[in-house]
Amino acid sequence: MAEDSKKNRDKRQLRIIIRKNFDGKEPQPNSLWRNFLSALLVFLIIMSLYSAIAGRQEKAEKISLSQLTSDIAAGSVQKVTVKGNTLQAEYAGGEKKESKKEEGAAFSETLVNYGLKPEQIAKVQIEIKEQSGIGYWTLNLAPIILPILFIVFFLWYLSRQVRGAGMQAFTFGQSKARLIPPDDKKQKVTFKDVAGVKEAKQELMEIVDFLRNPKKFLDIGAQIPKGVLLMGAPGTGKTLLARAVAGEAGVAFFSISGSEFVEMFVGVGASRVRDLFQIAKKTAPAIVFIDEIDAVGRVRGFGAGGGNDEREQTLNQVLVELDGFEPNEKVIVMAASNRPDVLDPALLRPGRFDRRVILDLPDRNDREEILQIHARQKPFAEDVNLKVVAERTPGFSGADLYSLMNEGAILAARENRSKISQYDLIRSIEKVMLGPERKSHILSVKEKEITAYHESGHALVASVLLYADPVHKISIISRGRAAGYTLKLPIEDRKLQSKKEFLDDIAVGLGGYVAERMMFGDITTGSSGDLQVATGLARDMVTKYGMSEKLGPVALETPAGRPLFGKGFDEKDYSEKIGAEIDAEVSKIIKDALSRAGSTIKKHRRLLKAIASRLVEVETIERDEFEKILVVHGIQPKKKLDIEHQT
Repeated sequence: MAEDSKKNRDKRQLRIIIRKNFDGKEPQPNSLWRNFLSALLVFLIIMSLYSAIAGRQEKAEKISLSQLTSDIAAGSVQKVTVKGNTLQAEYAGGEKKESKKEEGAAFSETLVNYGLKPEQIAKVQIEIKEQSGIGYWTLNLAPIILPILFIVFFLWYLSRQVRGAGMQAFTFGQSKARLIPPDDKKQKVTFKDVAGVKEAKQELMEIVDFLRNPKKFLDIGAQIPKGVLLMGAPGTGKTLLARAVAGEAGVAFFSISGSEFVEMFVGVGASRVRDLFQIAKKTAPAIVFIDEIDAVGRVRGFGAGGGNDEREQTLNQVLVELDGFEPNEKVIVMAASNRPDVLDPALLRPGRFDRRVILDLPDRNDREEILQIHARQKPFAEDVNLKVVAERTPGFSGADLYSLMNEGAILAARENRSKISQYDLIRSIEKVMLGPERKSHILSVKEKEITAYHESGHALVASVLLYADPVHKISIISRGRAAGYTLKLPIEDRKLQSKKEFLDDIAVGLGGYVAERMMFGDITTGSSGDLQVATGLARDMVTKYGMSEKLGPVALETPAGRPLFGKGFDEKDYSEKIGAEIDAEVSKIIKDALSRAGSTIKKHRRLLKAIASRLVEVETIERDEFEKILVVHGIQPKKKLDIEHQT
């Protein structure tokens, strides 16, 4: 019972803090004309209502007191109602008239003074009413109070714009973090909603255990990591995994982007950091998640603003807040970045982000699990096989797979079908990879033939060279920016890539260039993208992977393409002589690959013509049909066991 009451008390306290810090929205500035017209409309409505109420009262004819006494003497008055000094007379014909009596004198005394006899007065019914009640005062004071209220309301309404600007000035340094309360069922995410990343989830289960039962760790003298850095390629599920930790632990989840700390004015970002951590401590246990932390966590010392740079001030405050946490405060800071190499070393030291969780791209089994999660609420036809889809999507991230399933549903809905078929999912793979089909982009007969030979050159070289990936599809239908494409997929997922595989990939990339030059004696701009990819891959082999025979195992550039830790963007760690040798090595790799592609296409020229002719005829060749063409011309399709045996 005590634990339940404590939980209820904590929930009430959390709701109070949520309302205090997040429910109050800053007033939005409105235009002056909109405010003026709105206030004028309200005033007209009020005045119309008042006029309608006041108009209901019948206005009586006003007569003099002497006229009233004469009418009483004549016997035409039946009743007189006295309200203060006001006399309301009702005549025999139903007519109503109004008069005034003398101040301070009784009505009967006034009638006697005007010479009326008692028997004449007795014929008239006299009723005296006290003037009191809300209706009387409202009716009489309304003409005075209503204009005053309107002026006050009008000034208040117009002042909202100015006050909004003033409130923004006072709240400028407050945190812009978004909060997911622990009892929010709609936005709650658990580990069941995150497929793959098994090792990452195992690492983060310790964080969940600490938030659920910190006493177990504290009693044995263990201190849970104060900061957890999630590192991985874009779309691998860093934000989703952080939300899942909060959902599993049942704690509040504060999320903010690193860019939301930085403003034009120095000190605002640091103020927002202080405000965020102060709120998180009040709502502990809680998780503070900073997405894209490299926006404020980059290496210090080479910013344009020097030590007074706003970004560096914000980073300094983050470092202080992280180092100031106590283990029993039960606040965990999680951050995500796909550029951990540019983060400041002070962020990564023990006591701050001392636990780093790496999220890799999902393998085949993980991709199938992710597809099953995204398929929960989608109706599938009987022919859908998610395993096949997972096999055809190597290199896809979790976000890519979500987009794939969504595009498949859109394609089915566009064709007015109630279920998603396997064909929809296969088409959506190519749409995510290359973009939508451009059926309106019609090639001329000559361009169609050139494109067919270009793509046939890629496919032929990929099918002959041992270490190149097998071809799954060839098409000359424009998709995205490409006039045609050759879809190559690896037989199995791999984490490492060898020098032989790189060289074969470069040769395959140049296959289209060679085919154009060989068949038409000319080259087109269609090879520009292939040349860029091949040249970039050759340079990476020389400068990053140490695959140059002449330069040897020397890393001359970082994976980001530039040196680290405070050096300029254009600064290089090698001399002009080494730069010339790099260019020479890159040129040598390209020329060797060009020669291999040329000899391969020249040897199998008949196969090239067969593939190109079939492409011109049908525009798209799937894997089964392509392999039949290869077998007819004496080339066996690649199998996994064959490659392993020859390797």
